Amino acid sequence: MQKIPQAGYTIKGLWIAGLQRSLTLKNALFPFKLISSLWTSRKIIKSFKPDVAIGTGGYASAPLLKMASLRGVPCLIQEQNSHAGITNKWLASHVQSICTAYDGMDRFFPKSKVKLTGNPVRQDLLEVHSNRLQGLSFFNLSATSKTILVLGGSLGAKKINELIDAHLPYFKKHEIQVLWQCGKIYAPTYQDRTQENIQVHPYINRMDLAYGVADVIISRAGALSVSELCLVGKPVIFIPSPNVAEDHQTKNALSISQKNAAILLHEKDALGQFETIMDDLLGDSQKQNQLGAAILALAKPQATKDIVDQIEKLIHHNL
Repeated sequence: MQKIPQAGYTIKGLWIAGLQRSLTLKNALFPFKLISSLWTSRKIIKSFKPDVAIGTGGYASAPLLKMASLRGVPCLIQEQNSHAGITNKWLASHVQSICTAYDGMDRFFPKSKVKLTGNPVRQDLLEVHSNRLQGLSFFNLSATSKTILVLGGSLGAKKINELIDAHLPYFKKHEIQVLWQCGKIYAPTYQDRTQENIQVHPYINRMDLAYGVADVIISRAGALSVSELCLVGKPVIFIPSPNVAEDHQTKNALSISQKNAAILLHEKDALGQFETIMDDLLGDSQKQNQLGAAILALAKPQATKDIVDQIEKLIHHNL
């Protein structure tokens, strides 16, 4: 609701929320929110007269695409995760095309509608391997020490932050450099952990340079993060959040780790297994190279173009 207007586009909100998984008073409002959102969506479609409608799986997609399809507007959904969400599964029968980021998604959707495109990612990530020297200078890092990049998203990940904080002596003992994006809300807690080999950042703006200097990356396994890291082609340890809808982060990470293209470390096991995994990985350059090459092979660098191509086909077919 902030970024879209900042980019110069009008945004209209719907009074809608997802169903709670437990019995709660919030669920009692759901029928009223749904009716309101359908009515608002109908007015938006009628006044805006779109050539195509696109949904990305959030619960706000459902009423809008439902009303668009009823008015004959061609519709497309983009399923970003390896396990289809409830909204997209429900919308599948109402849309003409379904862009996916993982193989085997015809187990959720009609095979004739599925197009394997990948997820849109920043194009500056295509050249990260050539950014190493610039990145070392930018972050003032040593070229002779291993560097770990820690990512928990812009807001941060509590359990990952606690894990890294608990292993500061380990990093110092093994002369490992750490670029640690702790997230804006955790910055007051961890900002003072910055020391000779540890850099704590609320948010890293030059991710292209951060990826360029990283020898190993520790990350959550949200759909767009996974797609970015495939393009980066570095050894990755995924620590998926277990607190997301349908545990989709674990499923995303599994789809990569089962191809021997990343290491999956469950949050509940992280404190006990972290040092063993790091010792094994940092001590085996062949394994590092194999993981980097395997995850890079899964990248879809043309994802944005391929999705736009599908959108254009829908528009031209409807003319």
